Amino acid sequence: MPARRKGLPTPRMFTLVSLALLAAACSRPKQEAAGAPAATAAPGAPGAEGVQPGENDSLPVVVLETTMGRIAIQLDRTKAPRSVENFLGHVNAHFYDGLVFHRVIKGFMIQAGVLTASGMEKHSNAPPVPNEADNGLKNVRGAVALARTADPQSGGVQFFVNVVNNPRLDFTAKTDAGWGYAVFGHVVEGMDVADRIAAVPVTRSAESEALPVTPVVITKAYVKADR
Repeated sequence: MPARRKGLPTPRMFTLVSLALLAAACSRPKQEAAGAPAATAAPGAPGAEGVQPGENDSLPVVVLETTMGRIAIQLDRTKAPRSVENFLGHVNAHFYDGLVFHRVIKGFMIQAGVLTASGMEKHSNAPPVPNEADNGLKNVRGAVALARTADPQSGGVQFFVNVVNNPRLDFTAKTDAGWGYAVFGHVVEGMDVADRIAAVPVTRSAESEALPVTPVVITKAYVKADR
């Protein structure tokens, strides 16, 4: 595990602070600099033609090609239809291409979906996704879930991969404290890659409290054509 940095939680604290860390995730990265690209149009906006990859598949697989290897995620449209529709739409719009894993905490999770390697945010015009954490899927090792702010209904484009079992992130009640984080898929290939990403040296910065020293970039995200 990387040497402890001032202000970062120790492994024993992860269970107590995991909810607070994830709630803060969407507000951490800095805003886009002047002249940065405009926000990406919402997936499915006018102009999209034909059937998009994965649209008619109940268990589509999305591949994340990263600078540290490949991670394949099988999505569960039956259990989390809105979350899967949102994620697939952004994948097919190439939203995640070029983004980095901007929060990496060994013994907890790895998170991506907003920050570029140059330190600027990338935004989407898509509306928030209704929280589907009451779907029975758990935040176990390898589960992929939507990150959000303290508002349970604020999930959007950021997602995280659990690298350990995180039961305190699971749904318990339809309250602000009990909603939890909606799992919408699980890693079917490349969990070793996720573990390696979770172990990289990190630093506290304006962008994140646990930003990899060397950027871990999602070079390409796409729907796997044949399974």
